[in-house]
Amino acid sequence: MINFTKMQGLGNDFIVINNIDGDISLSVEEIRRLSDRRFGVGFDQLLMVESPSSNDVDFRYVIFNADGSEVSQCGNGARCFALYVRKKDLAFMNPITVETNSGKLTLTINKDDSVSVEMGEPNFTPSQIPFNAHEESISYDIEGLEIGALSIGNPHAIMVLDDLDSNNINAFALKIQKSNYFPEGINVGFMQIINNNEIRLRVIERGVGETLACGSGACAAVVYGNKLGQLESKVLVHLSGGDASVEFDGKKVFLSGPGEFVYEGSINLRSGSS
Repeated sequence: MINFTKMQGLGNDFIVINNIDGDISLSVEEIRRLSDRRFGVGFDQLLMVESPSSNDVDFRYVIFNADGSEVSQCGNGARCFALYVRKKDLAFMNPITVETNSGKLTLTINKDDSVSVEMGEPNFTPSQIPFNAHEESISYDIEGLEIGALSIGNPHAIMVLDDLDSNNINAFALKIQKSNYFPEGINVGFMQIINNNEIRLRVIERGVGETLACGSGACAAVVYGNKLGQLESKVLVHLSGGDASVEFDGKKVFLSGPGEFVYEGSINLRSGSS
């Protein structure tokens, strides 16, 4: 039996598994079964708490999408990760430092139980996103669509729209994701700028589809809008599942918002019982 905790951050939902002992290894097919909302538990991402590879950090933070693919970053998941390790008495320090495949994150639990995540430095270098472009630019024309492209530990394309509800964002996302420009896939965010301190955002994530919230996507949108000169350094991001705050100091980007426990359970993957 595998014990898990169901959590959510602004409607972006996860199961979190304690794998400190390193004795849990799930196949792609097993993760897909778990993520199924009719026949499994259901989630956008699976988060694993693991032992770090060095003494420089407190934990290793491992993330799998619903399709079983491993990814390097999830800001909403990071907030849930911090609350999980505190509630399970795995950590007593604050802030908490974690290692991911894309680098180190610093997680600070605030007095109101919201969590602030230092997401690191955005990367616009095409080869590092990765993005098949001849040279770096603020905006690009992809399949007739104007986008920004950057990495916040994972790849994001951002498109600015006047109205998120009157446009077929799924068709736009599919066009971008099916192009040959992004060899490792791409998360596509659609941003509506309300004013220079406030935006609406919808995100179609690779391996998941549209989620109610995407933390790294919120960061990517704010950084892109700031580079365009249309957003200030601190922005309130309205996502389908709720609001997050993003701050970009010109070098590093910070994400703040809630995380919540939903329920706990256990599952036998061989029998499918839970």
